[in-house]
Amino acid sequence: MFESLSTKLQKITDKMKGKARVTEQDIKDMMREIRMALLEADVNYSVTKGFVADMTEKCKGAEIEHSITPGQQIVKIVHESLVELLGTGDAKIAVSPTGFTVIVLYGLQGAGKTTTAVKLARILKQDGKKPMVASVDVHRPAAAEQLKVLAEANGIQCYIHPEEKNAVTICKEAIEKAKYMLCNFLIVDTAGRMTVDEEMMDELREISATVNPNEKLLVVDSMIGQEAVNVATTFENEIGMDGFIMTKLDGDARGGAALSIRKMTGKPIKYICVGEKIDNIEVFHPSRMADRILGMGDVMSLIEKAQQSIDEEKAMKQVERMMSDDFNLNDLLAQFEQIKGMGSMKDVLGMIPGVAGKVKEDDIDDTVIDKNMAIIRSMTKRERKNPKILNASRRKRIAEGSGTSVQQVNQLMKQFEQTAQMMKQLKGGKFGGMRMPKGFPGGFGKGGFGGFGRRKF
Repeated sequence: MFESLSTKLQKITDKMKGKARVTEQDIKDMMREIRMALLEADVNYSVTKGFVADMTEKCKGAEIEHSITPGQQIVKIVHESLVELLGTGDAKIAVSPTGFTVIVLYGLQGAGKTTTAVKLARILKQDGKKPMVASVDVHRPAAAEQLKVLAEANGIQCYIHPEEKNAVTICKEAIEKAKYMLCNFLIVDTAGRMTVDEEMMDELREISATVNPNEKLLVVDSMIGQEAVNVATTFENEIGMDGFIMTKLDGDARGGAALSIRKMTGKPIKYICVGEKIDNIEVFHPSRMADRILGMGDVMSLIEKAQQSIDEEKAMKQVERMMSDDFNLNDLLAQFEQIKGMGSMKDVLGMIPGVAGKVKEDDIDDTVIDKNMAIIRSMTKRERKNPKILNASRRKRIAEGSGTSVQQVNQLMKQFEQTAQMMKQLKGGKFGGMRMPKGFPGGFGKGGFGGFGRRKF
């Protein structure tokens, strides 16, 4: 997300970091470059103008702290200004004191409301809540069926009534059903249109008056650029919003909508969707996003992602096995599966300070994990437990079965042997500065993070 803008801003701030003395011309040049970077990222012109003017004033009047260089102080101001633009503080979902909270999702057709409803319900469920999702889209029957399928696949309560053609009636039924099922959250997925029209607004106003929602969230497609700001402004003026959920930030979106929408409406972004999978949704933290955009990493999000993806008890058992003589390819497969569960390596790398923004797209090959997993899964149980029996004919069979080459099988086995040897030395207290092997999950090797460097095999 924000890849183009992030790359440009990092180059601009990197030039400033090492400066022991910052002149007025330096500030002027930097602000011109920032202005161009924001406009190219499709940030609203008036937002860009105000943002740059505010930063220029702060940079000129900044008292240079003794502990850092003037250049670093300028970068600090850019970071703080970016956080302020994105919204200070984390905006949380308003919870009803009655114990039953209603959230209504609005948005244009194609923004991703239906999928987002289930994504949001999944987050609430992980947090110990009992949510129900309901579709009141009476114009597109397929939307209700889609919601039901997604909800059932994720163990979430769902209410639909495809035969009913009155959205308000379905709303009333959904509330009754949710309370009967002892759910404490109801997420209502409303109908969308290709464009905003009066008929749509009348229906949404009626729904809002009926359910009296605690949260009115607008789902915004970040791919539509500046139009997203116009859509958000219209909904805010017509119905009133409590916040936004930005979708499709994993695509070709330049990020301008997310940077503009908070400033133009005064309402916070509460969640962002960074992929099509149900778990590709994150609580929006302005400071963390600013860190990512400026290449400073996002350690907290990385830790949270790891906690969600990795079973701590299972991980501890794997560590114990790695330190024992019983470490085999089943254990290595389990580690690859856990790494895969954290998402793409590019996203993970983007959260690591010092690495964020430094690794290019061509430096990462996510398919290496899939290929290594395919190789191990093409082995027999006996071969996984005792890799020493893998002779030339066996390796040839495994390569054919996994759709890889013998060279790739040999490479994986070499990495496995290096890892096993390293664990033995570590157990015996003879680690002595040994570097992690290139294929060791989570390690840094010559080829880059965890062996997922330029080497593509």
